Amino acid sequence: MTFSIPKDFLWGGAVAAHQLEGAWQAGGKGVSLADVMTAGANGIPRQITAEVEPDKFYPNHEAIDFYHHYKADLKLFAEMGFKCFRTSIAWTRIFPLGDEQEPNEAGLRFYDDLFAECHKYGIEPVITLSHFEIPNHLIRKYGGWRDRRLIDFFVHFATVVFKRYRKQVKYWMTFNEINNQTNYKEQFLLATDSGLVLDADDPQSEALMYQAAHYELVASALAVKVGRQINPDFKLGCMLNVSPLYPATCKPADAFQALKAMQRRYWFADVQTLGKYPRHMEAFFKANGLRADITLEDRIVLEEGTVDYLGFSYYNSLTVAAQSDNPEYHFVGPEAAVANSYLATSDWGWPIDPLGLRYSLNWLADHYHKPLMIVENGLGARDEIAADGQIHDDYRIAYLRAHIQAMKTAIEKDGVEVIGYTPWGCIDLVSAGTGQMSKRYGFIYVDRDDQGNGSLARMKKDSFYWYQKVIKSNGQDLS
Repeated sequence: MTFSIPKDFLWGGAVAAHQLEGAWQAGGKGVSLADVMTAGANGIPRQITAEVEPDKFYPNHEAIDFYHHYKADLKLFAEMGFKCFRTSIAWTRIFPLGDEQEPNEAGLRFYDDLFAECHKYGIEPVITLSHFEIPNHLIRKYGGWRDRRLIDFFVHFATVVFKRYRKQVKYWMTFNEINNQTNYKEQFLLATDSGLVLDADDPQSEALMYQAAHYELVASALAVKVGRQINPDFKLGCMLNVSPLYPATCKPADAFQALKAMQRRYWFADVQTLGKYPRHMEAFFKANGLRADITLEDRIVLEEGTVDYLGFSYYNSLTVAAQSDNPEYHFVGPEAAVANSYLATSDWGWPIDPLGLRYSLNWLADHYHKPLMIVENGLGARDEIAADGQIHDDYRIAYLRAHIQAMKTAIEKDGVEVIGYTPWGCIDLVSAGTGQMSKRYGFIYVDRDDQGNGSLARMKKDSFYWYQKVIKSNGQDLS
């Protein structure tokens, strides 16, 4: 047995449909949650409106217009040497309202053409079914994933695209960063994960989140079962946001707070990879009267619909400290978080921690015993065009070099099975959290600003050529 990056490793890049496609009404597309999210900024949350309001700016409406530029953009990805391209299928391109029986043929044809263009260059599509773009109609009519009927709507959507693209797509993921909603006091995360548009202080937030998450997990398992029936060669995965939680000190209470925080953040993966809720969560639900609606049939479905691999995003680690007014070590997100003096931070205040990626890979391998795919990793930064007309993003190269080295070490020294690496925002796009363009991740610069101005022209950054070299060498040349 050899421990090295395999020859068929999936090097590539990652995006989401709503953050780059634009063309929000083209080809019969319906209104998604992303289409009613206004622009925000660092520290200024995006507003979610009930409908599109003419006096507000919605940056996802045009984004970078990948819908009309995808052929040229994929050519650039191929020039970098991409083996795969992770994106999502916009639910509202296929079912504009989300609850129709018949799909929108124009939307299906767009992805026919997109995937064909990928294969023209030998690029394997890696497709997420639900990536923060639930149909707005399902939120307004049903209240989002609080309603069990959404299970059937999602499975119908999954079935249609599985059948349509059974020969074009091998790698699938069901829900993007499904565990973000554990921070249920952050209204934006509740809305994007579950379509729960609530006030931040709504006393029902916690109960609604756990019930909605259960319905999503059942829907995910049913989709996996359907996918296997349609094409047994599909590779069907789940997707987590992973930020390992360190104790602030070696004080036992801090260590236990970190343990409970890890349990509260990552139990979703227990359900999706192992087929059942962990006992610590069953005890928590019982003690707090949560997740009222779960059936024996649900439990059987969860056992039968486990995934083939675990995809995850990694940007940073977090550090937590025990709180004197929290005797049960309850964790609801950033309330217990503290600064880590050992780590530098990005322009947006995120800790930079390459070793945390190796830690995460080891932890996930120990717990879930599935192949792992790093489907998001990257540095959001402000890029400037230099006097020579180029973008010298050495800070991005340094970040990615350190994280790829951490991944390599986890593979070579720790024996972790990693099947792919797709840095986030391989081309500049609209930030999901802030709606900004100035928070750039890409190897390719897009001429567009936070107010929606610009030519949309594309430009290669220094990191473009660096990543090209990394892929060509299969990760051996990181210089």
